[in-house]
Amino acid sequence: MKEVVIIAHGSPSEPAPQEAFLQNLAQQVAALRPHDTIRGATLATPGSLERALSGLSAPIIYPLFMAEGWFTHRELPRRIAELGISARQLPPLGRDPALPEIIAQICIEAARNAGLSPDASDLILVAHGSRVARRSKDSAYDMAQALRDLTSFWRVRVALIEEPPFLHDIAAQSERGLILPFFALQAGHVDDDIPEALQQAGFRGPLLPPLGAHPVVPELIARAIGNA
Repeated sequence: MKEVVIIAHGSPSEPAPQEAFLQNLAQQVAALRPHDTIRGATLATPGSLERALSGLSAPIIYPLFMAEGWFTHRELPRRIAELGISARQLPPLGRDPALPEIIAQICIEAARNAGLSPDASDLILVAHGSRVARRSKDSAYDMAQALRDLTSFWRVRVALIEEPPFLHDIAAQSERGLILPFFALQAGHVDDDIPEALQQAGFRGPLLPPLGAHPVVPELIARAIGNA
């Protein structure tokens, strides 16, 4: 039996919805891994991490993050070590090798449902970016390159929230296409910052749900646990 904790950042300004999402996600993964102990936690909810790790000896940590960055490399290991827990951390969701094919299928289907021809449309991948952790955007750029190889979109572009190239500028250069938030949760950036930037840019294409909300995510996590 494996002990697993799925951990996301969450939303400090409004932690409850994301905490509830993580608990529900953990239950979905547990249904796929009935012989394992599966728990969920967000770093933004006070006491959530402590409760999730309580009674576990050497758990496996699954980071529900889209990028390798400051949180996965430093903050998450630090928070766990402070609780006296020795844990093994898996690569984050954004680095799952199965993800490019899944995203390609999502985007092609979404374009067709919107009446868009991929070879005449932009696919804009929106990621967080960081002015501090310079490599946090690498996953988004790697994913964009993979999608160029897997799809026929006219352009696959990366736009960022916290650093250039900013979403407003990239979206203003696109006449048609769709927006894919490269985010794990439906939180502030997805609910507020992305729609606001698209409105300012006059972009009218479809805005897809964040990747972490896709129904295939529990299966991806369950598979990663099984391979751990």
